[in-house]
Amino acid sequence: MTLLRNQMKTKTRGEAEAEITQAVVKFEKEYLGHGPLDARTFFVNDMVLIRLRGVLTAGDRKMAETREGQALLKETRRHLFESSIPIFEEMIVQVIGCKLISLHTDLSSKTGERIIVITTDKNLESLYR
Repeated sequence: MTLLRNQMKTKTRGEAEAEITQAVVKFEKEYLGHGPLDARTFFVNDMVLIRLRGVLTAGDRKMAETREGQALLKETRRHLFESSIPIFEEMIVQVIGCKLISLHTDLSSKTGERIIVITTDKNLESLYR
């Protein structure tokens, strides 16, 4: 049994976080039309915290110069993201192998940063060392 366990390669925490980051960047490009300039993923207890920076296009930044434009931008991006949630969730489950409990996201039209918080049914810090 020990030999079999040693032969099975399990992911480290850093590998799992990096895999989620890569998958989210690919998702942003394929489903939302533009990838972030920087992306980081962190496991915090039973949560996955994803921080994406530089997600706005030049057109988005121009639109965000007014209050009405900011509201329209956030609403449009929210609709785009929500229409792809099943794909996004399946992608995350494939990496971490846990049941997802909830997903929360917000986009700052001022900084061009998107934060995604996912809660799971397991303590990821214990699962991935």
